[in-house]
Amino acid sequence: MKKLPLSAAIAFPFLLAVSAQAADQSVIRFALNQDIRSSQPGVNRDGNTDDVLMHVVEGLVGYREDGTVGPMLASGWKRSDDGKTYTFTLRDGVKFHNGDAMTASDVVWSWKHWNDPKTQWRCLREFDGSGLIHVTSVSAPDAKTVVMTLEKPVALFLDSLARTDCGATAVVSPKSVDADGKWQQPIGTGPFRFGEWKHGEYVSLLRFNDYASLPGKPDGFVGGKQALVNEVRFMAVPDAATVKAGLSSGAIDVAQVSPIDASDLKKDANLAIEVAANAQRHGLLIQTNDPLLKNVKLRQAIASALDTQQIALGTSQGMATPGNANISTASAFYGATEKQGYKYDPAQTAKLLKEAGYKGETIEIIANKRSTVPSFDMAIIAQAMLQAAGINAKVTTMEWATQLERYQAGRYQMMTFTYSARFHPALAFEQIVGDKAKQSRKVWDDPEAIRLTDSLAYMDDQKQIQSTVDTLHKQMIEQVPLIFFYPGLDIVAHRKAIGGYKAWLAASARLWNVTKS
Repeated sequence: MKKLPLSAAIAFPFLLAVSAQAADQSVIRFALNQDIRSSQPGVNRDGNTDDVLMHVVEGLVGYREDGTVGPMLASGWKRSDDGKTYTFTLRDGVKFHNGDAMTASDVVWSWKHWNDPKTQWRCLREFDGSGLIHVTSVSAPDAKTVVMTLEKPVALFLDSLARTDCGATAVVSPKSVDADGKWQQPIGTGPFRFGEWKHGEYVSLLRFNDYASLPGKPDGFVGGKQALVNEVRFMAVPDAATVKAGLSSGAIDVAQVSPIDASDLKKDANLAIEVAANAQRHGLLIQTNDPLLKNVKLRQAIASALDTQQIALGTSQGMATPGNANISTASAFYGATEKQGYKYDPAQTAKLLKEAGYKGETIEIIANKRSTVPSFDMAIIAQAMLQAAGINAKVTTMEWATQLERYQAGRYQMMTFTYSARFHPALAFEQIVGDKAKQSRKVWDDPEAIRLTDSLAYMDDQKQIQSTVDTLHKQMIEQVPLIFFYPGLDIVAHRKAIGGYKAWLAASARLWNVTKS
């Protein structure tokens, strides 16, 4: 076994003990870039917190592998003819980690807990009428039935319940809180139960032997989940060099890594790399209210000057699946239309620049140098391509907090940007489409695009959704309010002793159905 470098051992002394036990086949060690924020799903959360707790808790519904919604704790549901009432039937044999049987009353208790303003649930405003959805009542007519009623029908209701940043609207035991209502720890229904949280070092999750899996093959967060090891340990290791050293030494079994680190780690015969497109999107935003860039001919010239495929491959170490859509290439809604995008055409660029009356004015591209996104690399390559086409582009780097403020205020000409993951097309388009006079962060404020995006929230017919997404995509390519280069990447490095691990659309760690030999 390789020894852990001295620098890593000094920075993270607990890895010394881990390294000595790395051959333990009953424990999988996953490196997080920082500790979780809380043990309460959807409360004081971030991506790491979501990743850990989705092993512990489950909701009535969850995301499948392709980003659509399927049953999880519910065996199914019926929707009333008016679209306002959902009746969920609970699965048989589901137990909480304390051994209590899960019933409909626990679903009602959980809903009330999350929707109590004192809980400070991330998604309270998603369901209280502040946005599209207003849940007016939740009841349990019997132990296996839950009825949820909306003020008006909204097709996004189930997707909103499934969202990981909402903790999948988890059903937890009322015994997760003490007699005074203070949160203790999650007593959920997932394949692993919450063990020890040693703040700043690791969170230990233990196999739940009485876990009742949804029947069927493994499918995203919902189907065929089985805990195949005794423990999964999520370790906080913020230094990327230490993660690489830990993977090589065996102190770390699995970690999400950058494209550059993945390229280096491929050379280690003891390691394997898993790559999948996720639901993030990397691209170039264009301020259509800018005096210069409000000219659609100039925006079209910029699009034709960029070899978007080369930008995607060049900033991802060749791992990306290039695509100009606002829908991930791994999504169920990524179809033939979404595969059509911008064409690199220098002759067309010259023609469009002349028609736009462009006279060499400087166009600024704002970028940041965060290691977790390709912002700076995308900006530098785009700048070179634009300059080669006769467009006077310059790159300005900013701290991420400053760039984010400029994004929120709409104060930029162009910027390279990464949108966080959204699975449903309505949510993905809502991120970019809207009235700039009301929300300065919106990028595309075409009235027809706004109308179509709003309509998506009320559609539940898959063909109708696809048709609307296709129309939006064609309009986006024509109007060029922004240029997407490729969806984000879930890149995972793991020891070859680890079996069954798969990267996927949600870019979330999944350590069920995973073995260690």
